[in-house]
Amino acid sequence: MNKFDPDYTVYLEQFVTERRREMFRLVLARRTRHFTVVLEDLYQMHNISAVVRSCDIFGIQDLHIIRNKYDARISHGIAKGAEKWLSFYHYSSANHAIETLKNKGYRIIATTPHANSKLLPDFEPEQKAAFFFGVEKDGLSKEVLDLSDEQLKIPMYGFTESFNISVAAALILYEMRRKLEHNPSIPWRLSEEEQNILYQQWLEKTIKHIDKIQRDYYLKKR
Repeated sequence: MNKFDPDYTVYLEQFVTERRREMFRLVLARRTRHFTVVLEDLYQMHNISAVVRSCDIFGIQDLHIIRNKYDARISHGIAKGAEKWLSFYHYSSANHAIETLKNKGYRIIATTPHANSKLLPDFEPEQKAAFFFGVEKDGLSKEVLDLSDEQLKIPMYGFTESFNISVAAALILYEMRRKLEHNPSIPWRLSEEEQNILYQQWLEKTIKHIDKIQRDYYLKKR
């Protein structure tokens, strides 16, 4: 259910411990859509799963997946169940993803080790940003690079030219989260309505036999 129903939420709460409900509220207070992550054609399940885990750890609610060639799969063992708490969006083309995100006010940030990219320590988080990460071997497509608003790279000091994709995502999200926490002028928190909707969804996801409980609730409302 994508619409918040306060009566329904109160009904669900009786099936969840107070400790779990408090944890949901605490996590939601730190969630953000100020940043989001976009994966283009990743095919290695362990990398996708590790990015999912990092998104949850750093409070990033939305993960966007572009599937031109490969079908993205998640390993529950690697993601540690983090996929349960994120919102996923799927696209069949990079152009569709970019258009959708730009319409939502995001700057398109292509992560790439190219020489003209901005260094991560110099990137400021005032504007909403969607960080694009490319396929492990070839990087981001020319389409994403051409349509990006800015390109970003992590400083490197050795012979190796790039980080593993999941490591790069974790480093960038850590730095962006750190900067958010130190800049109180940025309105990065979810709205009350967004938090309520996710809270209701998380209650549903944590309750066993939720289908039966939903049926019972709506039967009682008739």
